[in-house]
Amino acid sequence: MSAQALTASTLKTAIESAAAAFRCCRRLQPGGGAGDKVFPPTYAGAVYAVEHRRVAGREQPVTCVLLDSVQSQANRMEQALQEALDGNEIALPIIEVDFSGANLLDPVGRVTSLQVPHRLADAILRDSEHNGKRFRDSDAAKALNQASLLNATPLFQLCPTALLFGMWDSTGPKGGLGVKFERAIVSEVVGFGASLSDLHKSRGVRRDPLEASKAVPILKNEDGSWQVVNDPKKKGVIRPSEINHGSVPFETNNAGVTIEFAEQMTTLSLIALRRLRFPIDGNTAKSAANAAGQAVLTALGLCAATLAFENGMGLRSRCLLWPEGPMTWELLARPGESPKPFTVTANDAKKLLAETVAGAKTAGLAWRTEKLTLKPSAELVKLVRLSQEQAVKSGAEAEEA
Repeated sequence: MSAQALTASTLKTAIESAAAAFRCCRRLQPGGGAGDKVFPPTYAGAVYAVEHRRVAGREQPVTCVLLDSVQSQANRMEQALQEALDGNEIALPIIEVDFSGANLLDPVGRVTSLQVPHRLADAILRDSEHNGKRFRDSDAAKALNQASLLNATPLFQLCPTALLFGMWDSTGPKGGLGVKFERAIVSEVVGFGASLSDLHKSRGVRRDPLEASKAVPILKNEDGSWQVVNDPKKKGVIRPSEINHGSVPFETNNAGVTIEFAEQMTTLSLIALRRLRFPIDGNTAKSAANAAGQAVLTALGLCAATLAFENGMGLRSRCLLWPEGPMTWELLARPGESPKPFTVTANDAKKLLAETVAGAKTAGLAWRTEKLTLKPSAELVKLVRLSQEQAVKSGAEAEEA
């Protein structure tokens, strides 16, 4: 079945029907070509996440390595939305904390709800102020205290990505009893057929173009500067490598792996989004508003994934993945039926988002396009400033050690 372009009308029909999800599964190869090494992320103990998975057509489980986790993929999608927002390519409700004028050693600038780790429930937002009041006590955020699956409207209007990528309001007034919203979009990248024999030590030398010799004695001054001295036995003498000059040999266990192929699996659950209700002025019976809000979140998910992954993925140093084919989404419409394929380009995705937002406005759901700007509290600024000072001190002590 050939793939068709996904339209707003088809998306709306999928929401209003019993369709379960949109999904996108595609194979990728290293940017350097098949057989090139890829470098997975390391976890506690500086190890790769290796596991065995079943693969259709193979009798034995296949050794796999995680190349990008669900959490990391969500962050990449949020960053893609942030870049599109900064480029005026999309309009999206967003909250930002403005640290300008905070007199920090390393200026933070503006931090948005697309960048903080816990989205609308993040402590950075909690510990900031709006019009002189703590954010959660301000008029702009009071409605959040009544948010639930049956009242998702406050989040839709302040931070809709929290409904898409998930949120637990554990820092709000209810603490651990705060409302939870499950992830509606889940994505991960896995390398199949990982060769564990490649998990050996990698050795090499970081070359200094000046070729500073380790035999030259160096003395550090109290102000952080340094000088060359004639007496190599003088107290406090160090080697050039200790002031970051000279060639440095290195050795690491994380030498990358080779894989047969990588696969990205992205699922956007319409079932999860259908659990959300969007009452307007307390009216929970407006099915049109519910469907319209769910359609916007579906389009937002498709937009985030397409913008982030359409042209491949640069996950980290030496882990560039190139897709074997274009992104094709499948709609899981009815059990027993073959999934229906749809194409969504970046331009299509942005258009879908704009069209579903217009539909939501018609149904009475507001979509805020002006940024809600907060100011960090004095204590939050103090925490950041002292943390930066400690980082500078720790770095200096590490060099002297």
